[in-house]
Amino acid sequence: ATSSLDRCLMLWKLKAQHRAYRFVGHTEALTSVQFSPDGQLLASASQDRTIRLWIPCIHGESSVLKGHTASVRSVSFSHDGQSLVSASNDKSVKIWSVRHQRLLFSLFQHTHWVRCAKFSTDGRLIVSCSEDKSVKIWDTRNKTCIDSFLDYGGFANFVDFNPSGTCIASAGSNHVVKLWDIRMKKLLQHYKVHRAGVNCVSFHPSGNYLITASADGTLKILDLLEGRLIYTLHGHKGPVLSVAFSKGGEKFASGGADAQVLLWKTNFDSFDYKEILKHHIRRTNIDDPPHLLDIYPRSPHLHDEKLQSVEVNPTFDLTNTQTLDPPVIEISSTFSIPNYVSSEDLQYSPASVLATSSKRKSENENESAVHNVNKGTGISPSLGNALEHIVEQLDVLTLTISVLEQRLTMTEDKLKECLENQQKMLLQGRQEE
Repeated sequence: ATSSLDRCLMLWKLKAQHRAYRFVGHTEALTSVQFSPDGQLLASASQDRTIRLWIPCIHGESSVLKGHTASVRSVSFSHDGQSLVSASNDKSVKIWSVRHQRLLFSLFQHTHWVRCAKFSTDGRLIVSCSEDKSVKIWDTRNKTCIDSFLDYGGFANFVDFNPSGTCIASAGSNHVVKLWDIRMKKLLQHYKVHRAGVNCVSFHPSGNYLITASADGTLKILDLLEGRLIYTLHGHKGPVLSVAFSKGGEKFASGGADAQVLLWKTNFDSFDYKEILKHHIRRTNIDDPPHLLDIYPRSPHLHDEKLQSVEVNPTFDLTNTQTLDPPVIEISSTFSIPNYVSSEDLQYSPASVLATSSKRKSENENESAVHNVNKGTGISPSLGNALEHIVEQLDVLTLTISVLEQRLTMTEDKLKECLENQQKMLLQGRQEE
């Protein structure tokens, strides 16, 4: 699902030869959109000061949540799908009940426009960022601010919790991405890899990677374990406004000011270090654990030169597999969900039945014009398979070399320690004599 300045919410089906659906209801530009965790609802925020809850089907049912007195900048579901949190230019953060579709409470401490607000995984905390240059942590039970991080260099455009809920990442207008530990209340990592403001970030479900979207027109993927940039992605012709990983992390989508939505496939988490070691390292002897070769590598080789990131430009580096725009069906909001509808009703009554009928209707409609990947590229399947195999082998080789370099560093450190111990023993022996 995507939102846009054209006041429309778009629902895209990723399967080939399916139509897209345009939902019309907001009277001003949309600023944010998110699926509920169960996929039964869509929430959208708009500059018309409202939030809408949509049932993603061809009938366009939606209900309106009113309470903000200025543009709503972001909206996000809690992980149990029972609550919504919204951030607005009225300097407030508001929490809503999805079941009863009413305002629960508001949080006021920011002194400027609030750009973004997100729930933690357990729903107990909320993080928000504002143009007052602060990032605040809120306790939803006590409805109070329990911590605040200040950034004097610029304000955060976007903020979110990592999957474990122990850290937060902020995307700064001063080109900087920061990771904070909310338990120790300290800055963990600091990345200045963009040439313009960072608009959005998204954690990989593993928590090991972070992808960033910037006004400099690029996406960058950071390896949080090694603390470095690993990929720079080009594709948008202008600022990149948003990015989000899929639920499983195998894909991510980006949206830009060029009115394009790009869908990317990940490959950086395809190989597991332990599996590589199992298949590619021959141990000549087995010692009692822990053994040097059993240590999981988490940092680059310290004696190497600075590791370089990979730059990917689809225009030059990748075969163009972009399809034609699908036919779009426009759906106007015609029905407001009653306030007494329960969450169970939403899951099983209108949504499931209407979604089923929507699926049947869309499957019976005419197929859209879609390019066949193999025909469009002109590459034979055998050659494509061979190239994929070569790339996989190169990935394995690169990771194996990285592991060996790590082991070499550990061995050198161990030898150095042994020599120091030997010198100490010799000195002690001479002193005793």
